[in-house]
Amino acid sequence: QVQLVESGGGLVQAGGSLRVSCAASGTIFSINAMGWYRQAPGKQRELVAVITSGGTTSHADSVKGRFIISRDNAKNTVYLQMNSLKPEDTAVYYCAADMVYGKVWGQGILVTVSS
Repeated sequence: QVQLVESGGGLVQAGGSLRVSCAASGTIFSINAMGWYRQAPGKQRELVAVITSGGTTSHADSVKGRFIISRDNAKNTVYLQMNSLKPEDTAVYYCAADMVYGKVWGQGILVTVSS
């Protein structure tokens, strides 16, 4: 009942910036929180940042001070602004909606940071 469509991935040089977007449609008001995850080759998927329905944000230590999660309620869209990118940030990035019954995932987009 909730669908997530991601956009904005691509290739960026180390030290650069990139913003990825996640547009939600469907039963928007049933979403408790939204988050961004990433999965690098050969590694487990990890939580990057979370924003609750009340607007409270939290970021993983590895990205704190560099990445910022935000939302535009008018567009039903959540963003992840990624600054000072490092090669180790290279991963497939997934947005997720936390529902009462579980998580709904976006399709995943590749972010590649070149050294």
